[in-house]
Amino acid sequence: MASDTPVLGIRDLHAGIDDTPILRGIDLEIPAGEIHAIMGRNGSGKTTTANIIMGHPDFEVSEGSVELNGEDLLDMEPWERARAGVFLSFQYPQAVPGLQVGNFLRKSVAAIRGEDAAKGTEFRKRLKEAMEELDIDRSFLGRYVNDGFSGGEKKRFEILQLMLLRPKLAILDETDSGLDIDGIRTVSKGINAAVRGTDSGALIITHYSRILEHVQPDKVHVLIKGRIVKSGGPELALELEERGYDWLEEEAETTA
Repeated sequence: MASDTPVLGIRDLHAGIDDTPILRGIDLEIPAGEIHAIMGRNGSGKTTTANIIMGHPDFEVSEGSVELNGEDLLDMEPWERARAGVFLSFQYPQAVPGLQVGNFLRKSVAAIRGEDAAKGTEFRKRLKEAMEELDIDRSFLGRYVNDGFSGGEKKRFEILQLMLLRPKLAILDETDSGLDIDGIRTVSKGINAAVRGTDSGALIITHYSRILEHVQPDKVHVLIKGRIVKSGGPELALELEERGYDWLEEEAETTA
């Protein structure tokens, strides 16, 4: 039974970089089993939000709180946040030549979920099922992490990690970039499988409604000038595709 405490709780978050304010008072809650999305123009603060949740050292929080299942994240180092259950799918995943995908996955699961979760038939079964869900060939396990991967392969690999690690909170930063129609559909299936009906939550950061048509987020939040100026269902993403962001600029000014 899901707790009343949200997986992610952000309250009155003000933050910036080099004395330049970016986030100007964000409130956001993601209950267990829900997927939320943040949309907005470039420079609105979407990726900044992800970086602050994950603990990027370049960003400074001046006010507000960020909690994971009621636990203060801002007092944790980035590696402690990862151990606590925060997962970040990178917009531009880095290649690690010499490190095989199979070894990387096994060691990652062992580090986050314990040694027992990374060995035996149960691990192999979960790995096989996740790879089939994402249409990833078995030979993929012998390749080096993101080395020579296509854009679509990198994004599938990120979601494969998500499905195996089963974090409390998944932050997916422009996971749809570089994906074709089939890739978006496949990645969306993986996201839904990892979150729906679980005690986890997810935050998708995107410019486009394509992935949201398949994921069907519980809420879409529009970020303008560092503030969430409107929230709604998946239909809000479609409205933004049709109308852009100009019609929300006035609302952003009135809430300043």
